[in-house]
Amino acid sequence: MPRMTFIEPNGKRHEVEAPVGLSVLEIAHRNKMKLEGACEGSLACSTCHVIVDEEWYDQLPEATEDEEDMLDLAFGLTHTSRLGCQIVMSEDLNGLTVTLPAATRNVAVDQK
Repeated sequence: MPRMTFIEPNGKRHEVEAPVGLSVLEIAHRNKMKLEGACEGSLACSTCHVIVDEEWYDQLPEATEDEEDMLDLAFGLTHTSRLGCQIVMSEDLNGLTVTLPAATRNVAVDQK
């Protein structure tokens, strides 16, 4: 089974199993990581914002326009920021490393 690493803001690393087909957000919740996901992965907030390690960023599919719009609301945005709900684990992502930001900004967008 693939594995991935979460890095807390204080630098503490957590290597966990990362089942294929689950999102980084789902994997975080299964492993009791502090990644909110207020909209439960419906792409209506930025509370599952993660900072992808440089070596992995280009291996991810490009962010959609909707994801980019939500990322604009994220606290501590970087050039390798993504939403955890939009990164789905595959065998190719075995070893993926993401850092959890120091804070989140819970600004939900009305999806009428």
